[in-house]
Amino acid sequence: MASLNRGSTRKTTVLPTTFKLQQLQFRAMLLTFLFLGTLFFAHNLYAADNPYEKNYRVQNGSNLKSLSTSPDTKMYVSNHKDKDNISMLENGYDMMGTSGFDGTDTSSDLALQFGKSINADTVLVYSKYGSAKTSASKLQLIKEAAKRGGGIDAKDLEEPATEYQYYASYWAKLPTPLLGVHLIKLKPVVAPESDVKPVDEKGLNIIAVIKESPAAKAGIIKGDVLLKLGDVELNKPDDLFLAVKRYEGETVQVELMRDQSNITVTVALNSRK
Repeated sequence: MASLNRGSTRKTTVLPTTFKLQQLQFRAMLLTFLFLGTLFFAHNLYAADNPYEKNYRVQNGSNLKSLSTSPDTKMYVSNHKDKDNISMLENGYDMMGTSGFDGTDTSSDLALQFGKSINADTVLVYSKYGSAKTSASKLQLIKEAAKRGGGIDAKDLEEPATEYQYYASYWAKLPTPLLGVHLIKLKPVVAPESDVKPVDEKGLNIIAVIKESPAAKAGIIKGDVLLKLGDVELNKPDDLFLAVKRYEGETVQVELMRDQSNITVTVALNSRK
């Protein structure tokens, strides 16, 4: 009997411990779900409150981001967008995407916050005056109401919030370039009424050359048209991409057109191998 009692005592002490452990596991799981739900709600609330995130558009569908896992994102406020774009390209950055919207007074810090969330190295912010109802437009409303012999809504005379046009661009530093150019392929321009079929122009137009890159050291400049690298003719961007990979780390001849004249330069391509 004594041994039976001892055995039963052991059983009654094990079961409650197992039950408590299950309770703790359930509570931990519940707290985890609540925490994840809170994060999801907070993110959606942040996106709804941050017009820079809400109106973000990725550039060319790329997954570009900083080379650093935790970049020290910098923000600059400017009003020279086109010049800034070229300057960023020349300094070895590429655009991740942009945000654009109209609204009332909006802090540029929201652009910086969003830039950090997408691992951007640099954020450029622009704003310009949009529109507001002026005293002249209010006077016109009063005159029109007087002609009609009617009244005017008091809300029409209230001072509205000033509207601004906001724009931000987000940039990531590129790895060491093999060649170091940014380019576009120009489409031929033909009058709409013309029966002449458009003919693609040969070559790739350079819109920016990265400073201290192989292209810059070889004397290639903005406005040049790349025609050939090695023995590869360049008629579309993919041609250049494949040619640079083919000759990576080698010294090659590059044919280009500058001011309607064809010239050849020697370029020592970088290597990432």
